[in-house]
This record gives sequence, structure tokens and C-alpha cells, in this order.
Amino acid sequence: MLFGAHVSIAGAITNAPQNAANLGCEVFQMFTRSPQGGFTPPITESIGKEFQDRCKAFNQKEWAVHAPYIINFASANNRIRFGSIKIVREELERASLLGAKYLMAHLGSYKDLGHDLGLAQVAQDLAEMLKGYKGETQFLIEIAAGAGEIIGDTFEEIAEIIYHPKLKKYDIGVCYDTEHAFASGYDCRTPETVDTTLKKFDKIIGLDKLKMAHCNDSKVELGAKKDRHEHIGDGLIGLKGFQALLTDKRLQNINFYLETDHDKVEKDLAILKKIRG
Repeated sequence: MLFGAHVSIAGAITNAPQNAANLGCEVFQMFTRSPQGGFTPPITESIGKEFQDRCKAFNQKEWAVHAPYIINFASANNRIRFGSIKIVREELERASLLGAKYLMAHLGSYKDLGHDLGLAQVAQDLAEMLKGYKGETQFLIEIAAGAGEIIGDTFEEIAEIIYHPKLKKYDIGVCYDTEHAFASGYDCRTPETVDTTLKKFDKIIGLDKLKMAHCNDSKVELGAKKDRHEHIGDGLIGLKGFQALLTDKRLQNINFYLETDHDKVEKDLAILKKIRG
């Protein structure tokens, strides 16, 4: 179990490994472009090699890419829909050049089409996005916090997508987010509730599909359906919750990535490492 954080690529994407090391990260996550859209800086093979050399130099063991926020595979607007397919496929190819282990994404919202039509479109579009992909980076769905008609806020909904007949051959994985899951009603504040949640995940999705986790405390109560990250131990999951989660042997090979504000991210990392011992 290794710990890291989401880091900046300001100046050049090759700055990210050093930015991660400066915070005390063992692993790190980043965007490769603005999460809100706009100019996309190119990634060439030479940039990819320099990036991976710098990851090695700064002793980073794993890195992942977060897809932009502007995507929605269930949109009724074809510009957004087909733009989502294009952008996420581009991000998989870019992440592969950088040697990233995973690319995780939120899939969007069913608000335009409703669940049934939306699900059919999501499956069709993800299959189109993954068709012919030969890169090393694995695509993951990130559990959502459950606001509105957001896609992927329950284990059942994630399973419905990754095991869809059009998608099951693509080995889509899952990125767990402690705050999002907590806001969606999955408790992790005690060893007992961690056990219940992990057993439920295993029964519905399968723990073999769990590849990485975002590590965030929560500003909102259990089941509040809001995406509100808090520093480790300062929120409603609390220090005891993270002790229960991080010491569960079923998660011993899962790496945890902070998405907390950088004002205290070094302290957050120190807390996680102390729990790990």
C-alpha cells in the first residue's frame, strides 16, 4: 500500500514527478490537460520517455491520470457525447505514453436520457472508445458522490456498466473514492462497517476489479450525496475510519491517492504513513 496525491503539471507535464516527490508522495495522480477543456499540450514519445525517467529519478512507484470533468457519455448533445469518446480515448493514449497505470473517469449524468436509454448509450460509447485500444493504461470508472442523476454512485450501477455485454471483454476496473462512497451511503468509520462495505463491493463488483483508491475525508454526513472533500481526520469519516480502512488486509495492495487541498496535503500524507506504520 503506497500513498500519494493529485499534483500540478504547471509549467510542463514533466514537472509532475518532482512536484509529487516534494510533497512526500510515493505515487501520484494528475491531469494531462485542463480539466475544464481548452488547449491540450501534445505528448510525444520523447516527452513520455523523459516523464518516465523523471518518475524513476524521483522514486515514484506508480502514477495515474484523471480524465477531464467535461465528459458525459449519457448526453443527448452529440457534440458532448462524441467529444467525450474522443477525449477519453486521447487521454488513454496519452496516459500510455507517460507509462501511467490507470486512467479514471466520471462518466457523466443520466439527466438527459434517463437510466435505461442512458445506460445503453454509455455502453455503446465506452465500447466505441475502447475499440482497438492497445495501450498499457487501464480504464477505470470512479465511484461518484451521488448528486442528481450522476452515473456510478452505487456498486450496482458500476457493475451494470463494467459487466454489460458490450463492455465485459474490456476489463474495466474501479477507482474507489472514500468521500464519494461515504456520501453515497457506504460507511467506513469502523472495522465492522469497512467489513460490510468491502463484502458488498466484492459480492456486487468483485474486489479483483478494485485497482486504486482516492483517499479523502468528508465534509458531509453519510449518504449526503455531495462531493465535499476534507483533510484526513478533520471530516466525518475521521481518523478511526481511515485506521479501519487502511489496516484491512483486503486492501493491502491498493494504493491511495489524496485529493485534498494542498495547504495540508503533506500532513495528510504523514497521517496515512503513520497509520500504515
